[in-house]
Amino acid sequence: MPRAIRIHETGGPEVMRLEDVDVGTPAAGEVQVRHTAMGVNFIDVYDRTGLYPQKEMPGGLGREAAGMVSAVGKKVRGIRVGDRVAYVHNVPGCYCEMRNVPADRVVKIPAGVSDEQAAVLMLKGQTACYLLRHTYRVRKGDVVVIHAASGGVGVIASQWARALGALVIGIVGSEDKVALAKKNGCKHVLVRGRDDVAAAVKKLSKGLGAHVVYDGVGKDTFTESLDSLRRRGMMVSFGSSSGPVPPFSTAELVKRGSLYVTRPTLYDYTLTRQDLESVSRETFAAVKKKWVKVEIRQRYKLADAAQAHCDLEARKTVGASVIVP
Repeated sequence: MPRAIRIHETGGPEVMRLEDVDVGTPAAGEVQVRHTAMGVNFIDVYDRTGLYPQKEMPGGLGREAAGMVSAVGKKVRGIRVGDRVAYVHNVPGCYCEMRNVPADRVVKIPAGVSDEQAAVLMLKGQTACYLLRHTYRVRKGDVVVIHAASGGVGVIASQWARALGALVIGIVGSEDKVALAKKNGCKHVLVRGRDDVAAAVKKLSKGLGAHVVYDGVGKDTFTESLDSLRRRGMMVSFGSSSGPVPPFSTAELVKRGSLYVTRPTLYDYTLTRQDLESVSRETFAAVKKKWVKVEIRQRYKLADAAQAHCDLEARKTVGASVIVP
């Protein structure tokens, strides 16, 4: 019987259990995917702790995965048994050996992209895509600030932004992550706790500030992100690894120069099948053009998924992490 990581209550990594599950046959409009790789993301921690409440318990964890189609439900067109596919799902549950998912949420993996790469491209890669190409369309010469530049999304976004001709300023949490951020596209790297981030960004941008700040950290970095922007710059708050951003007055935007703030999610940018195909096609193309190189820096067995969460929360991971069956 297939195995899956399940939680019966919210809490720390200790609530994660490896259990046998009955997957059943795929319903109409579904495909069954035998996983070969599953991405690890901070949103999985939010699902585990209850920051993002699950609809019912026991629940699953994991939002992105890749594998091979092992069965196809009725009314499914264009996908066959044996196809290599990847997906990101708004219902947690990817930490498993096999899963039934809606067919309209999976995309075929193109030749030249491995299953492990595809698994981390579905959430992390597509997030970088919508951030850089749709939320704020980065252009040559733009000054771009990327928080957590050595993390899963940060590494991909930094490479992509550099390929677009931007001046990329990366922010990392410790000295030992500076080299990785520079290797992956950051012209300048600042260390939180060591550098005055806002002042340094202003200096590096000739006193003007950044055109856009991509901030997946949240509460701890929100104000300094606003302070790093130029007049009419855009603050993109796309995550909250340090906790959710507290309420703030829009007067804060006025006094810093008519700033824009947005809180986007991948699911809104891939809501329709057309949107999903467009973003996934653009993401895979960035890899094929060698704008983005996907390196898997940490691998964990399914039975060790709790350790993956411990490492992630302790900021021990860099770049992309995957779980393999």
